[in-house]
Amino acid sequence: MTDHQASLTYSSYLALEEVLSAQRPRSDEHDELLFIVIHQVYELWFKQLLHEGAHLQRRLEDGDTPHVLHTLKRMLTILKTIVAQIDVLETMTPRQFLAFRDRLEAASGFQSAQFREVEALLGRRDPGVLRHYAPDSPERARIAAAMARPSLFDSFLRYITTQGYALPQASLERDVTQPLEPSADVQRALLAVYRRDGEEAQVCERMIDLDEGVMEWRYRHVQMVRRTIGNRRGTGGSGGARYLASTLLRPAFPDLWAVRTEL
Repeated sequence: MTDHQASLTYSSYLALEEVLSAQRPRSDEHDELLFIVIHQVYELWFKQLLHEGAHLQRRLEDGDTPHVLHTLKRMLTILKTIVAQIDVLETMTPRQFLAFRDRLEAASGFQSAQFREVEALLGRRDPGVLRHYAPDSPERARIAAAMARPSLFDSFLRYITTQGYALPQASLERDVTQPLEPSADVQRALLAVYRRDGEEAQVCERMIDLDEGVMEWRYRHVQMVRRTIGNRRGTGGSGGARYLASTLLRPAFPDLWAVRTEL
């Protein structure tokens, strides 16, 4: 490198010029910048969750328990950070939000393609969400691809077999484009895992923590929406708080919850 060539700097490594110029408020309202920054940060964390989730699936299928536990801990810490960000957003009063809400037009958090991918990673299979994206859009293609891949729980079941527990082939070779359904055979295997009380049982508990963490995010999110817009419809015509409330108690991993009464 010559003296005339630019060396790597903190700013250039993090592409700060692009990042810090990506906030483009559509009004002069003071609070719109906060609204934009919070949601951009959410999207960055969703990107990291997807990155960690793919890594977690590989580690699960390899039976790599130490790295499975480490990656789950990281994902759980990210979820706690995401939930805590709602405290910042709730410093905005309803009147402050309504002052620029109309400028959002049809834009809505309901359209977050990355969050749909996170849901697909956790096992949600709802082709109906695709209608919110243009047929030839990259967002629609990414969500459809995510719903066609094995979910995190599918990888978890393969992990269980690497640890010496028997599962029927039907569970391991199911149609991954379909929603997860509770399985008595899977639950018997999970009970055996818990009764041995080894590291595999810790993995089960971290999976429950992950599911609970997503539920906590959903709860805090719906309460924030209620606090900000009441029962109004969301931007972009979404169902607002009523729709969000309907998603609160849908576990991603029903078999792990079902065995609790048998332990």
